[in-house]
Amino acid sequence: MKVTTLGTGWPLPDAARAGASNLVEAGGQRFLVDTGRGVLMRLAAAGAGMGQVTAVFLTHLHSDHVNDFNDVVTTSWIGQFTPGVLKVIGPTGTQRFVDATLAMLEDDICWRLDHHADLTWRPEVEVTEVTDGVAFEADGVRVLAAPTEHKPVHPTVGYRFEHEGAVVVCAGDTVPCDGLDRLCAGADVYVQTVCRRSAVEAIPSPRLQDILDYHSDLVQVGQTAARGGVGTVVLTHLIPPPAPGTEAEWAAEVAEHFAGTIVVADDLTVVEAPLRSD
Repeated sequence: MKVTTLGTGWPLPDAARAGASNLVEAGGQRFLVDTGRGVLMRLAAAGAGMGQVTAVFLTHLHSDHVNDFNDVVTTSWIGQFTPGVLKVIGPTGTQRFVDATLAMLEDDICWRLDHHADLTWRPEVEVTEVTDGVAFEADGVRVLAAPTEHKPVHPTVGYRFEHEGAVVVCAGDTVPCDGLDRLCAGADVYVQTVCRRSAVEAIPSPRLQDILDYHSDLVQVGQTAARGGVGTVVLTHLIPPPAPGTEAEWAAEVAEHFAGTIVVADDLTVVEAPLRSD
């Protein structure tokens, strides 16, 4: 099993970092986690397209995690030559969000149907809303969801991907909480949105400093990983994006609390979770 950080940026546009998104590959299946800005360009760079994606998982509906969801819907629809279903799994409210997206796309849908004689079906999106427990299970891959803490954005969930003993956690935006601890217990790879507290506090903007109370900082990520006995921590959705040459400083703050492997991710960083027989 492996995870690719498709987008590691923050909400503001960044020339080097796309918006929040990860690709998890396990058991011959591909799972897209969040659909931030530029997700399909990064998915293409990772050698995949929507036609190879088994399901899309949304951790929450904050704009920077779903900026390009409409592109995912359209591309998965017009990129197929036979009718297909886009499977979307997310927290309560995902069905309403999907319905609103399809309504926004209605003019484009009609134009394409009118123009292309071989396109005779509308986009179909199958939504499963999850809170806690099994979110997906097929062909040896099981995905567990658990509630996380990102209020006032609510509800939010994280996901634990399991395949042949290997475990990858994609936590999304959250501060430490019970649900996050349950997801991370014994995980091989823990992918976490993170902010560097000292860097944020140095920016004289109350709006930016507000983010500190609903994102994990580097210390908290290290503590969460240590409690869970995690093997590798992957830092993503980096707030603010590290200045070149400072990545080791980010890792060092985590390492004060966590003795495992620490990856400060760029877009298209790949981390593999080993298969285990135990």
